[in-house]
Amino acid sequence: MPASPAVMLLMVVVLLLPGLIYSFQPIFSSKGDTVTHRDITERAVLRKTAEVCRDIAASEGRDFSLTIDDNLSAEEVQTACSRSSSSSVLSTIVFRTSIATMYFSNALVDVVSALSEEYHFDDETFQRGRDVITRGVSTVKDNVRLENFVAGRSALGEVFHTLQDFYSHSNWVELGKNSPYSSLIRPDQPLENLADQSTPTCRSCEGNNCTDNILPKLLQHGLITSGYFNILSSSKPTGKCSHGGSFDKTSKEEPTGGINKDDIGSSHGSLHHKAADLAMDATVELLEDIRLAVGEKDFLRLMGLSQSSVLCFVIDTTGSMADDIAEAKRVSFDIIERKRGTEQEPSGYILVPFNDPDFGPVIMTTDADIFKGNIDELTARGGGDNPEMSLSGLQLALTAAPSSSEVFVFTDAPAKDAHLKSTIIALIESTKSVVTFMLTDVTASRRRRRSAQGVMPRVINQLETQLYRDLAQISGGQSIEVTKLDLSQATSIIEDSLASAVVTVFQVVKNIGGREEFTFTVDDTLRNMTAYITGAPLLTFNITSSTGVSQVYTETSGPLASITTVGNLRRLSLNTVNQTGSWKISVDSESPYSVKVTGQSSVNLIFNLVERHEGAHGDFSLKEGRPLSGGNISLLVTVTGSDTVKLTEVTLFDSSQSTVVNGSLQSMGSGNFLVTFSDVPAGDYTVRLRGEDSSSTSRTMPDTFQRQASTGIKTSSISVLAQVTTTNVDPGSNVSIPFTITITTNGVVSNSSNGILIVRVNNDRNYNSTSPSSVTIAADSDGTANGTVTLTIPAAAEAGTVVTLTITAENASTGDINFTVLRFSVSGQVRELVILVRFHYGSFWSNFLLFCLCVQITDVTRPECQEVTPSTICPSSLLFCSSSEWNFTTHLTDGINGTGIESVTVRQGNGTLNTSTVVGSGGENVTVATYSASCCSPTVELIVVDGVGNVRVCVGQARQSTTPTTPAPVTTAVVSTTSNGGNTWSITHFFWISISISLLWK
Repeated sequence: MPASPAVMLLMVVVLLLPGLIYSFQPIFSSKGDTVTHRDITERAVLRKTAEVCRDIAASEGRDFSLTIDDNLSAEEVQTACSRSSSSSVLSTIVFRTSIATMYFSNALVDVVSALSEEYHFDDETFQRGRDVITRGVSTVKDNVRLENFVAGRSALGEVFHTLQDFYSHSNWVELGKNSPYSSLIRPDQPLENLADQSTPTCRSCEGNNCTDNILPKLLQHGLITSGYFNILSSSKPTGKCSHGGSFDKTSKEEPTGGINKDDIGSSHGSLHHKAADLAMDATVELLEDIRLAVGEKDFLRLMGLSQSSVLCFVIDTTGSMADDIAEAKRVSFDIIERKRGTEQEPSGYILVPFNDPDFGPVIMTTDADIFKGNIDELTARGGGDNPEMSLSGLQLALTAAPSSSEVFVFTDAPAKDAHLKSTIIALIESTKSVVTFMLTDVTASRRRRRSAQGVMPRVINQLETQLYRDLAQISGGQSIEVTKLDLSQATSIIEDSLASAVVTVFQVVKNIGGREEFTFTVDDTLRNMTAYITGAPLLTFNITSSTGVSQVYTETSGPLASITTVGNLRRLSLNTVNQTGSWKISVDSESPYSVKVTGQSSVNLIFNLVERHEGAHGDFSLKEGRPLSGGNISLLVTVTGSDTVKLTEVTLFDSSQSTVVNGSLQSMGSGNFLVTFSDVPAGDYTVRLRGEDSSSTSRTMPDTFQRQASTGIKTSSISVLAQVTTTNVDPGSNVSIPFTITITTNGVVSNSSNGILIVRVNNDRNYNSTSPSSVTIAADSDGTANGTVTLTIPAAAEAGTVVTLTITAENASTGDINFTVLRFSVSGQVRELVILVRFHYGSFWSNFLLFCLCVQITDVTRPECQEVTPSTICPSSLLFCSSSEWNFTTHLTDGINGTGIESVTVRQGNGTLNTSTVVGSGGENVTVATYSASCCSPTVELIVVDGVGNVRVCVGQARQSTTPTTPAPVTTAVVSTTSNGGNTWSITHFFWISISISLLWK
């Protein structure tokens, strides 16, 4: 349903008060040593990741030398967790990008849920706040189960915000607590000692001194409260504490003042660091819960601890593509087998087939053999008219792949769905993904000759290829155009891209031919440098090293490079040994061409568009869409790989206009730099940086380096803003997304503007949606128009599914576009409920299916452990332990309304675990876990996880004597594997009839 006027008013208020942040500072702080949400999140993630790597190393008998504390860097953790040799090139780009995803989504809560008290534990909304955490954690676990790790990181960041705010906004610290409130992440435990609404909690502050404004009686009784907050009204329950701060009107009413600890200047700012420490400990505790639920391997994937990118293919499967499919199989199989088991093995595999009219499904897995099996099943068949659904397939890949992935599209046909161009551009710029097209049999004209058999061959002409070239240019990829016979020589570019720590040193696209000289810097950290030049056959070039040595294009094996030419691609494997410094490439072509120089280095850059919030809590948040033409642009630039890097220059460069805009740099610590560009004219820019690295021991002067971002920044005079209140959606629901489109001039709203803008709305799941096809900006509308998208989530949508919604607005007369990209996770626990009746007569069983329906079930209860047969035989002296064995048996249940025991694993212990499933006397499924070990290993910890990721740690301990516990009666006629994920009830009626109603979870 559309947003109500009241809700829209609150949205307007939030937009008019962009400094309305009443929590730990989201990203940065100008107040001395204030700790921000970013600091808390980053420190907790690094600490827990290091702990997991340490535990894995211990289990494998490897050394782990890193000291784990709260001052770790991503580079230190990545290095300590790596199994590569010290000479290998390590990159933290994926790890740091993943951490940034978490802290940016954390900060976003202060924008999309600024006035929702439960997201901040304001107004004593403790139960509702825990519900936010419970729902969010469930979404994270569902995302991981479906290997949607990117969505899982975003959901996790949102949960972090609410959890961390509890320690700043409540009186937990003032109560003298030194450990986290674990019940916040354990919904099966009660929230105790909460002050009720009639209990006074505060007295007025003495002027600006709020040190003792919490009532002593409240603290003596250990009651928990939080401050009330409202920007519109001063009303609050009698005697209640306020949040405090300049925007909080309730803090002006008795009792005055506040109790927040958001920063060192807050009402209780003296306790800020204590609150931040507890918030970090709580974040680590939550991460441990997720680690236990998903397992160590998937936990590290969720954290983004990877040296390699995903292998992502989008493949045309129509009849003429047999040779292309065979080559895609060959190169992918070769990559898999050469890198399997190493840190260079792709972190994931994505495959999207397409033809006409079909495309998809997207196949996403971390299992190389599953990927091999799926790509091996691809066959070339069908195909009528020439164009195919290539952009639809590409859309699926871009929404499935992690940020900064490289996607390879194989086709020999033009796009039938060219109307998706603006959607693809939005996804490319939003995800910073690189798209390279492997195009076969491109011709100079549209004319095609029939073969001897009378079959019209599929060809793609130069005009039709331009769409692919445009998308490749926007993404920083390439359009490789070869014959089918030569495709195998061009796919080396795929292997190049999957090498570890690949960086872009220089890249330029010239849409108008001519002769031009380009320079790039080779630094000490660069290895295995490669240059790619694409263009027409008559293109010529030469290269010159920093020492003055030159080589022309006709020398295929010269002093500076080995040159391979296939189709429109020239690949130069550069020899840069002892030749650091400034190199040159001179190109002469009458047609458009591109130049790209890459290498392997740990020194790389990450950039994110951010926008400033003014006011009491001036800070930054992630900006979605394109920046405004003529306005200011702010980038958060992170330099990875070295603690000794000094950034000297960041520029925006538009090669089509030879425009260079210099940025103003401000170091924010930990390799982060805030870069501001003022009054940026309309253009299509790339981000380039230069800096110095003083880590080299062979030089007396710092080593100069340069890097370039692959994906560019294009400005727009259109603004698209969507008002989203939550990123979690329920199955069977209709989600309304109001949006506002504005026309601007020089970065500000143009009140006199008017016109009609085309609106395109797409989602990658093909869920039903309604939206206007255009909006009209009238002359008296202050340059603004509104609309609403209504997205329908199917009732059968699986929990953890991610749907990406793209809204683009285009000025048809100028071609100017802007966009917003929204990602929603399907939450709730929707399962298919199958009702079975099982009749038992004598020794015979018979099953009857009654009915099947989809239901939404909430399981927040952790599995239970009941020890049955503790060991009594271990000797008291460890001298004799090796000759004795102890046994531990426990019954594991998940309750009659639970989702069933999903897995049982050993976290601590060197014994053998066996499991089976029986039916208890109450009709419940019982998983029997039996553990045997030498008495030299007298303790076991079992990690028990149910169907939705609730975790219980069961501990068994060998002992000399104990009174055996009488086990609950069980019916052992039904025995299966560890868990059937269900629950069973049984009854007796006249002759022995057992009716079992089973929940089969799909």
